[in-house]
Amino acid sequence: MRNLLRGIIACLALAALPVAADAGVFVSVSIGPPVLPIYAPPPIPAPGYIWTPGYWGYADSGYYWVPGTWVMAPAVGLLWTPGYWGWHGGMYAWNGGYWGPHVGFYGGINYGFGYGGVGYRGGAWQGGTFVVNNTYINQAPTNRVAFNGGAGGVAATPTPEETHYAQERHVGMSQEQEQHEQAAARDTTMRASYNHGNPPVAATQKPGIFYGKGVVAARTGTGQPPATASHPTTQNLSGTHAAGGGQAPHGAYPGGSAGGQHAAPSGTPHAPPAGSPHPAANGPHGSPSSSRPPQGHGGEHQPHSAEHSAEPGRRG
Repeated sequence: MRNLLRGIIACLALAALPVAADAGVFVSVSIGPPVLPIYAPPPIPAPGYIWTPGYWGYADSGYYWVPGTWVMAPAVGLLWTPGYWGWHGGMYAWNGGYWGPHVGFYGGINYGFGYGGVGYRGGAWQGGTFVVNNTYINQAPTNRVAFNGGAGGVAATPTPEETHYAQERHVGMSQEQEQHEQAAARDTTMRASYNHGNPPVAATQKPGIFYGKGVVAARTGTGQPPATASHPTTQNLSGTHAAGGGQAPHGAYPGGSAGGQHAAPSGTPHAPPAGSPHPAANGPHGSPSSSRPPQGHGGEHQPHSAEHSAEPGRRG
């Protein structure tokens, strides 16, 4: 009965939330993202927050790290399904994350901290409040591969439950998640070409805050990203979310104006690159990226059960 009531609450919450139209545009890149960095999540800022794992985004300057962070769900009963990179048609395509009554397929990527590749064990809704399960929320990933399919990618296809969850009503990132992603895209030190896979801010206690208390750096020795890449392209396919604001990237990793710089030492306070402005009192630091910041994945997550078995790298 409790699960039934929780499901009804989640459905009512989804019905009340605005759902943006899916433009059906996604960024495809000819080289996969770096491995996931090694880090530990900061303490939860207050009861009721849900952990959202960090991931590699993509913009004109190449891959950039979006730190893991704690956020509030848009409504009671909703859970976060992380986005993932999937191999499709000779390219790596980003499949955006979403909120829904269940955690669906996220490429089998082991993001850690409750997201072990299938489902979510980092917490649950209890009496209208999200309660964290500390047994799993502190467990780092054992497999740090950040993409599904292709050479060296995670070989995973949706479970029957995940296929069913794909038919549920979903909503995209919250406003604070979008702002968090955009802040990471503007920050030069988040670029893989700058930090070489070891971001100075791997996780943060609150979205968009990349310095001070609650900031966690990646541990050293997380591995180097690939050394070369071909020119990426964009494609228009329905049922897939936009990355990098749906804009065609102009240069693949390792490009951008920050190429050739060294990463900030792991474990040190996050400081802006030389020549960049000092951070504002309540916002991220770092000089703005020359690329247009992504606009988030947004939009309703469209049903895509028919795509799973044949194309594990493509998912709405």
